[in-house]
Amino acid sequence: MEAKNFSFYVKATDETSQPWETGTAKHGVTSVSIPTEFDGPGTAYSPEDFYAFALGNCYVATFKLIALKSKFEFKNIDIKGVLTVDKNEVGFYMMKKIHFEITLWGVKDPEAAKRMFEKTSRSCMILNSTLTEKTYSYNVIE
Repeated sequence: MEAKNFSFYVKATDETSQPWETGTAKHGVTSVSIPTEFDGPGTAYSPEDFYAFALGNCYVATFKLIALKSKFEFKNIDIKGVLTVDKNEVGFYMMKKIHFEITLWGVKDPEAAKRMFEKTSRSCMILNSTLTEKTYSYNVIE
């Protein structure tokens, strides 16, 4: 497979109390700000939010593609998560761990669902690109 490029931009002033913008030419602009947990205004999505979004949405995208190729039927997949930001062993903040609570609705074969969860966890490229510890809990509703 050939390399894929994804372009983005970020535009900000020197004011830490003000949100800035980020986006893509294809999908437009959204606001970003430093979260209140790091003494920012918390008036928009934070980089930490986008990090968590990237991990959760990569899981969903990967699950959907694997389900399609496997002819696995389900109605909905929902993810709730908690990202923990903490200092590493040398005192720098990092995205330490993330926990996903995944609920799968409209499943006819719960054992197949379990295999799908495992394969998705192994196959998601963004999850596999991070040092963040990942934990999962699964709910399957028939």
